[in-house]
This record gives sequence, C-alpha cells and structure tokens, in this order.
Amino acid sequence: MLVLVSYDIEDDKIRIRLAKKLLDFGPRVQLSVFEADVTEKELKKLKQALQKIKLADDDSIRLYRLCEICTKKITIWGKGVVTKDKDYYIS
Repeated sequence: MLVLVSYDIEDDKIRIRLAKKLLDFGPRVQLSVFEADVTEKELKKLKQALQKIKLADDDSIRLYRLCEICTKKITIWGKGVVTKDKDYYIS
C-alpha cells in the first residue's frame, strides 16, 4: 500500500532524524513529504517509529494511507513520479 508522510517540525535535530528514518521506508518527494510503498508489517514499524518522535506543541506528523484506486488517481505537475516498489522475482 502507498502511504504519504508529511511533517512540520521546528527543531532541526528532530527534523533531520525523522527524515533519515523515513528514508528507510521510501523516498522524499518534497522537502517535508515522503512516499512509501509498504506492507502491513512495514506500516506497523513505520507507525512505531513515528510514535517515538518527541514533538513540540506546534509540531506535527501526518500519515495518509492511499488505497489502490486513489493511488491510480494521483496527478503530478512538474518533476516526479508516484513511488512504487520495483517488481522482483526470486528464482
């Protein structure tokens, strides 16, 4: 499933730590926005990682799950593509 994570965090150290963690799940698509094509198990790990972030009163992190139908309706203007895990085969 495709998830979108956006954040607005004031503290540089926390923001950088969060961005590095999010790279474990998917690419940065904008300055404070990441897309991740994850399994249910990976989503659980991602949520656990996000819950550990210490947020100040004005900080926020948002995670949006996009259904397959919604993912097909994404429109991008300018540079970029919708994140999708590459197909692979084990023989």
